Amino acid sequence: MRLLTSLSLTVSLLSCTAFATVHSVSSPNNNIVFSISDEQGPPTYSVSFNNKKIINDSKLGFDFQHHPAMRSNLAIAKHNKNRAHHQWQQPWGEARTITDHHNELSVVLKDKTTQDIAYILRVRAFDDGIGFRYEVNKPNARYITRELTEFNFTDAHNSTAWWIPARGWNRYEYTYNTTTLPKASHVHTPFTLRNADGVHVSVHEAALIDYAAMTLNQRRPGTFVADLTPWSDGVAVKTNGQFKTPWRTIQISNSATGLLNSHLILNLNEPNKLGDVSWVKPGKYLGIWWGMHIGKNTWGSGAKHGATTQNTKAYLTFAAEHGFDGVLVEGWNLGWDGDWFSNGDVFSFTKAYDDFDINAIAEHGQKVGARLIGHHETSGSVSNYRTQMEAAFKLYQQTGVHQVKTGYVADGGNIKRIDERGNARFEWHDGQFMVNEYLANVTLAAKYKISINTHEPIKDTGLRRTYPNWLAREGARGQEFNAWGTPPNPPEHTTLLAYTRMLAGPMDFTPGIFDMSFNGLGENTNRPQTTLAKQLALYVVLYSPIQMAADLPVNYLAKPDAFQFIKDVPTDWEQSIALAGEVGDYVVFARQERKRGNYSGNDWYLGAITDEQARTHTVKLNFLSENTQYEAHIYQDGKQAEWKNNPYDIQINKQIVTAKDTLTLTLAPSGGTAIRFKAL
Repeated sequence: MRLLTSLSLTVSLLSCTAFATVHSVSSPNNNIVFSISDEQGPPTYSVSFNNKKIINDSKLGFDFQHHPAMRSNLAIAKHNKNRAHHQWQQPWGEARTITDHHNELSVVLKDKTTQDIAYILRVRAFDDGIGFRYEVNKPNARYITRELTEFNFTDAHNSTAWWIPARGWNRYEYTYNTTTLPKASHVHTPFTLRNADGVHVSVHEAALIDYAAMTLNQRRPGTFVADLTPWSDGVAVKTNGQFKTPWRTIQISNSATGLLNSHLILNLNEPNKLGDVSWVKPGKYLGIWWGMHIGKNTWGSGAKHGATTQNTKAYLTFAAEHGFDGVLVEGWNLGWDGDWFSNGDVFSFTKAYDDFDINAIAEHGQKVGARLIGHHETSGSVSNYRTQMEAAFKLYQQTGVHQVKTGYVADGGNIKRIDERGNARFEWHDGQFMVNEYLANVTLAAKYKISINTHEPIKDTGLRRTYPNWLAREGARGQEFNAWGTPPNPPEHTTLLAYTRMLAGPMDFTPGIFDMSFNGLGENTNRPQTTLAKQLALYVVLYSPIQMAADLPVNYLAKPDAFQFIKDVPTDWEQSIALAGEVGDYVVFARQERKRGNYSGNDWYLGAITDEQARTHTVKLNFLSENTQYEAHIYQDGKQAEWKNNPYDIQINKQIVTAKDTLTLTLAPSGGTAIRFKAL
């Protein structure tokens, strides 16, 4: 990752003692305005879009355990304005080059009585939204009990919200609710809404480091307050009094696709801190994984054990033959026997079952040209994992493992840590302790040139920019719920994920199930509620730099023509464009491959998915390069396709197209279209 300094511009515009008590900063295009005021007493902020308020006066500040609150006795003392316009590059990502163009306002808030500085509020206004954070330097303000930040949305009763509940037993793994805004009581972020004017807003946070995750708790209708996930002792955040909060982010657009095309979260994170990250490799993988979820194999030892030397070698051979980079193997290490969900204290991360020879497997992988992908499941016993973590990474480094999937399966609020006195404490996955624990795992992995894919994670807040070995996360209801979830993910699920969870960053959803009938077809069985074409389209719509071909090899061999798309589609992109869509209804994405390995950088891919409604959508191909012909390899729902009883009906054809052409996409109920545009 490098800064394009020739395009860089940062200019200080104003620094003065303020006479006025209202200060504002606008986006470069002047459509978005953030204002802060102390005219009514306690400092408040508001946000306007296209000359109309979308967030009314909203409170700011903190309560502390042993320090006076920073809320009511404050006044604006000074302000400073800057602007920046530069570009930077991702070593991998949904786009190579990101433009950071923003105007900045920093405001000093002082105590009216003592004239001591309480905090600095730093605000950045982009064309796609707002980011603001608190900067505090008060040695005695150590323990935060509440952050008072509000988001007071206008016209709440006429706004629609899409949300999942916060502070629940299943972390982030829920189906999304679609309700009026007042019914979204306590929610996780990203939290997406649309007001009566059709303005789309998503509230989230960026650069979550050494702080508690922010959930949103609705008090009065339309007024949400930051609700920080606490430690087991009730304190929200423990600091030394010198801290910067994560950026509170508000993405804003006239359209649903405008949210998808935003890079605000990434722009608010710090640049790469790891230096040379050429060892971080995007790619595609298979897994000894789905067989356990559908009951064909087991994680634990025995007659149906999935993680055997023989089985892993066969998967590695299949992966290499079909162009996949590696094979994820779960259940290889001691600790899976019995109730592994509850026995995280007995997991070993260096000792394998007798039927899994990691050295022989590594040698076989090197011979055929596909690598073992590691797996560390903690079952929430993080202190047990921490004591073994470095030895585990050393073992993987010695055996040529460059990527590791970590797991933290435990009910919300049930992460087990051992404190300094040897006592067990139980924390939330998104509390400050675990925010730091996840990052410690990623940074230690970087020491051994290992990349991390976190499951049961802390939500993504753009830290992949700062730590590019943090490839992907779960953090939502994934494909496995289609094996045993009751109910499984509904047809609208992925059309909601695109506008909610996916705004945070890459997700390891694990698409690509070809056998929909392992529990029988129909509406009331645990199975993917999609067509085959939709499973293909998910590789383009749901971005991840590492994509799994989740089904069993035998099922891919049974449908080789459809399997070809998974073999072709890249996971690293030069640019990505959301072309059309509405929240929870449908999504159309186009992405240009990045030049890497066998990919020329000339081809484009398109993915379109719909909810339970069949749709026809005409798409202009003007995103393609001019004066170039493409052979479009089209994988679309057949005329009789529908997810309940005929998911396999798929039409695969080719035609020559250019940037001047249009295509009509016909999407079956819970269907999709996947297209490769191969440059000629």
